Amino acid sequence: MKRIYVYKKFNRFWHWSQSALIFFLALTGFEIHDSIHLFGFEKAVELHRNASFILLALIAMAIFWHITTGEWKQYIPTLSKLKAQIHYYTVGMFKNEPHPTLKSIRNKLNPLQAVVYLGFKLVMAPMIILSGLLYLYYKILDANNIVIVSDIPLDVIAAIHTLGAYLIMAFAVVHVYMTTTGHSLTANIKAMLTGWEEVDDDHPDLYREDENSNSKTK
Repeated sequence: MKRIYVYKKFNRFWHWSQSALIFFLALTGFEIHDSIHLFGFEKAVELHRNASFILLALIAMAIFWHITTGEWKQYIPTLSKLKAQIHYYTVGMFKNEPHPTLKSIRNKLNPLQAVVYLGFKLVMAPMIILSGLLYLYYKILDANNIVIVSDIPLDVIAAIHTLGAYLIMAFAVVHVYMTTTGHSLTANIKAMLTGWEEVDDDHPDLYREDENSNSKTK
């Protein structure tokens, strides 16, 4: 086994910060819905609002990073090996079958992950962000006769926001489970902490690194 540097510093910072904020927003959201009692209702609302603004700033930074580095290409969906990937997660990995795709510097996500993560970024995240902003500024927008607000009851916006929150929490739970499907239970988590992914000695990215190092010495 050798190691390749897959996850850059900002990639790891963005991933763990976003995860912490999502779980904290879920925690304060549950208190706002009176499901748990930790901070008190008013404090929970304040913390939920502040954490949401921090998350929005983080998302803006992440979007800029993805665009300027070309990392957005990681989320382009493909049908290549998608069926094989689904088979692996549902059947193959329980029979110790080999993984159908190799994680690499250029392809950090397998075909199924790319589809799911794209859905997260294009559907779930906008759903909860837009509904949250509408809920937060509903009175101001409604007072100014903004049509999109006047035509949507506040309880409908709240229901959409709650639905989006449950979808993201379901995504997070599945995501945590999927981290255990590497060559060891903690391999994927270690990779996201350190940036270094352990791969087989014949992994193609190892040869790419050798070629790059050779070209630099010429």
